[in-house]
Amino acid sequence: MVTLTPAARRIGSAMVAGWGMLRSPLARGTRRRHQETTLPDLVGQIARLGEELHAIGQELRRANEIQVHRLLMEQLDRAIDDPTLAAALSTLNGISEHKRRQMLFANREYATILLSHRTGTIDWSELLGNLRVLCRNEIFAEYWERTVEHRRSLAVGSLERQVGEAVDTLMEELADDPEEWWIVGPSPEPPGD
Repeated sequence: MVTLTPAARRIGSAMVAGWGMLRSPLARGTRRRHQETTLPDLVGQIARLGEELHAIGQELRRANEIQVHRLLMEQLDRAIDDPTLAAALSTLNGISEHKRRQMLFANREYATILLSHRTGTIDWSELLGNLRVLCRNEIFAEYWERTVEHRRSLAVGSLERQVGEAVDTLMEELADDPEEWWIVGPSPEPPGD
C-alpha cells in the first residue's frame, strides 16, 4: 500500500483543481455557443406560440359572440311570439303590440347582419350591401328612426357606432334618391382594426 505524504496530497489536489480550472473555460465556451445557437430557435418557438394563443383567443371571442347572439335571438323570438314578453324587452313607447313585434324583428335582422361582419363571414363592403337592402324596408326605416337615441350612447370608435353612422349615411342617400338605392356611391370607410 502506498502512503502519500502531505506534500504529495497537496500536489495532487492542486493538479485536480488545475484540471478543473482548465476544463471550466472550455466548458463555458461550449455552453455559451450552444446557448447562442438555441436561443433564436427558442425565441421563434415562443413567438409562434404567442401567435397561436392569439388566434385561439380570437376564435374563442368569435364563439362567445355567436353564443351571446344565439341567446339574444332566442329572447327576441320569444318576445316576438308573446306580446307580454315583447313589452318587457322593448324600450319603444306608444306603439301597438303588432308594431312592437315588427320593431323587435327589425332589430333582430340588423343584429344578425352585424354579427356576420363581426365574425368575419362578410367584409365591410358586403355589410354595407346587406344594410343598403335592409334600409329599403319601411319597417326597418321606422325602427332606425325610433332608435336614434339608443345609438347616441354607443362608444365613439366602436364597431356598433361606426356601423350606425354608415346606416345613417345609407338612409340619407336613400331619402335623396329612393329610385337609385342600388347605386353604390362613396360609403363610409371601414373601421380600423
